[in-house]
This record gives sequence, structure tokens and C-alpha cells, in this order.
Amino acid sequence: MHEILTLIEEQSFTKLREVLDEMNPADIAEELAEIDDDKSLVVAFRLLPKEQAAEVFSYLEPHEQQRVVEGISDKELASIVNEMFNDDAVDFMEEMPANIVRRVLCTADAATRKAINQLLKYPESSAGSLMTTELLRFKSEWTVAQAIDHVRKCCMELASITYAFVTDDFRHLTGVVSMKEVLGSEDEELIANIMDDDVIFAYTLDDQADVAERFKKYDVVSMPVVDGESRLVGLITIDDVVDVIEDENTEDIYKMAAMAPIEDSYIETSVFQIARKRVVWLLVLMISATFTGMIITRFENVLAKVAILTSFIPMLMDTSGNSGSQASVSIIRSLVLGEVQFRDIFKVIWKEFRVSILVGTAVAAANYLRILICYWIGIYTVDPGQSIYLIGAVVSLTLVAAIICAKFVGCTLPLLADKCKLDPALMASPMITTIVDAVSLLVYFAIASAMLPGLF
Repeated sequence: MHEILTLIEEQSFTKLREVLDEMNPADIAEELAEIDDDKSLVVAFRLLPKEQAAEVFSYLEPHEQQRVVEGISDKELASIVNEMFNDDAVDFMEEMPANIVRRVLCTADAATRKAINQLLKYPESSAGSLMTTELLRFKSEWTVAQAIDHVRKCCMELASITYAFVTDDFRHLTGVVSMKEVLGSEDEELIANIMDDDVIFAYTLDDQADVAERFKKYDVVSMPVVDGESRLVGLITIDDVVDVIEDENTEDIYKMAAMAPIEDSYIETSVFQIARKRVVWLLVLMISATFTGMIITRFENVLAKVAILTSFIPMLMDTSGNSGSQASVSIIRSLVLGEVQFRDIFKVIWKEFRVSILVGTAVAAANYLRILICYWIGIYTVDPGQSIYLIGAVVSLTLVAAIICAKFVGCTLPLLADKCKLDPALMASPMITTIVDAVSLLVYFAIASAMLPGLF
């Protein structure tokens, strides 16, 4: 980075071009993103060869792309967009303000403009929005020699040549053949004889998360996309699927923390936007937590008669909330990975019940011993006529019961959400904790009323 900035300041552009030529496009994009001065950024970018510039541009973050676009001419912009793969161009367009989108569409050539407009019509999270139209296509009646000659002519314009997709005269997808198979066959061999007609494909309107799951299941690096009439229209490559997985995981992390996802990076997102994404869920959780306060108010007389019970409320709520969160996170992750489904709900409940018995017993025993030790060293005091041993038993039994309830709530709510076609991540820690807090308090006061005489 220091060397690049120094060469720009010294106007040693020949040396700078040599430095950039030796770097990977992704690394160049990372270095350019660190240049704060827009003029220096554009100077460095203009030194890149046309093909390399398009590749570097696709690696830049949207706000960096906007800085470059605002500093270059229409001719330079057209050169970049025409060299980019169509899926990268669409990703770029979706993140840009309207004035830049209009400028791009005006400067791009007719073929590129048509391809971009076609891809922009697909829903944002669909397979169609991920695909590129630059793919390797064979005819079944071709010989291997004809196929190889075709690859030589068009390979530089394609997103991937790992696999070629075989179509009929109406572009219906009929088979797939790997280039490894092509290169290992005799020149006279027909493509029809070496292709595989069992093709793993996606429809244009398939959800991108489902497509990513299919990539994982079949362990492929690219996947053809067909329309409703099984005509080959595009190709999804593994680099786009990696981005989808990252986006889906990021979205789940935000939802599990009771926040709406943000589109840009944290640094680039304004304070107002971040606050707007967070405040809605905070209000929902605040209002739902009102039930917890109502329960405590309802049992004020119990707490007045045995004041020491109040000191255990935070511990009970935290422990039960954490127990519910552990269960919910495990089930949410299993749902995402396809390890469990709603039909497994009773297996899940039975397993979590056994886990809660073991965990609850261990925690309750440790807690009972803790209460006694704190009483013996004078941290806890009880009024005359009250037994610390009985109070410790109440708290410990509540822990067992609350953990059982928390595990039940934590494992069932994500499954129910998934069954209702909702994102299971919505039923993560904050939501589970709010529900379990109220349940644990009800259990606590119910056990106290049954075991401690004279409270009601």
C-alpha cells in the first residue's frame, strides 16, 4: 500500500503498472480500497489493463465501485461493464444509485445491455439473479474435435469451462459433459456418447438458499439454470454460491441477535440506519417483557414474606434463558443443515428432555451447595422460622423444572417457525429468553407456594 501511494505521488506510472501486473486482482482491489483520495484511486485504477480492470472492479465493495465510476469517463465505464461477466455487472447495478445505473445502461453495448436487463428482471434472491449467461454449450451431434475447436474460439469469454452443457436445437438442456471427459476422448467420439443425461440444475425462480444447498449436496462447482420450459438460460458458479452462503449466515446472525440485517458494511452504514434496524425488535422485546414484570408484581406478597427469594430471580432467569438459547441454536443450525425437520419434533423433544434432566440435575446440585456455602459464610441471611435448606431446595427444584421448560420451548419454537414458513432464526436467543423468563418465574412461585408454608 505504501509503495503504491508513493509511486502515485512520484507519478512513476510505468513502475506502478509493473507492480499491479504482478498482483492478484482480489489483492489489488483490497489495496485500492485503502486509498482515501478519490483522485489517487482513479489514477491507480486507470493503469490496469482492460480485462484486469474489469476483474478488479468486480472485487471492489459497492461504495468503492461508486468512487471509481464517478472518476472515470463514459468510455472507460463502458469498457469495464462490457468486459465484466453478466452476473458481476448485475450485482454492481443492484447496489448503485439510479443515476449511475442510467449511465451504465447508456454506455454499455447493446448485447451487454440486453443481458443485464434480462437478469435484472429476476427476483433478487432467485437463481436467475445469481446466474451469468456466459456458459459453454455443446450440441449432442458434435464430435469431440468439433467441441474442442468451439472451446478454443469462445473460452476467454466464458465464466467457467469445467463443464459443458448439451442442448438441442431449441436450447432444451439434455445433458452435461466435463471437459476432463472431452479431452480424454477420441476426436471422432460423439458428445452424445460421453455426456451424462442426469443433470443437476436449478430453475430461474428457485430460492438462492435452496440452490446453495443443492451445490453442497451434490458437491458441484457450477450448475446450469433453466426456465419453466427447461431451456438453458444461464449458469451459476461456486463463487456466487459462496457469497450467498455468507449473506444467508450474516442474515441469520443478525436475526438471532434480534436485529434486522444491514446491507452495507458496518463502517459504511449510518448511525440512523443501524438504529432503525435495531429499535423495532427492541420495542417488541421490551413490550413482551412486560409479562415478566406483571408476574413479579402479582407475587409481591411472597417476596415480602421471604425476601431472600428475590435474590435468586436473576440467576433463575439467566440460567433458564441460556438453557433455552442453547437448545434453539442447536435446532436452528440443524434445520439450516437439513439434519432435522418438523416431522422429527417428538424425537427432538425426547432428546432435549433427557439432556435437560442431566443438565438440570447437575446445575441444581451445584446451586444447592452454593446456597448453603453462602449461608454458612454469612452472604445469605434468612428470617427466624425460615429454613435455608428448604429455600435452597425450592430454588434448586425450580432450576430443574425451568431448564426442562426452557429446553422444550427452545427446541420446539424453531421447528414450529420452520413449519409455518418463517425463518427459524427469528426464534433465537432474545425471543426464547423473553418467553422462558416468564415461564421460569411462574414455575418458581408455584414451587415456592407448594413447599414454603404460610406464603399464600
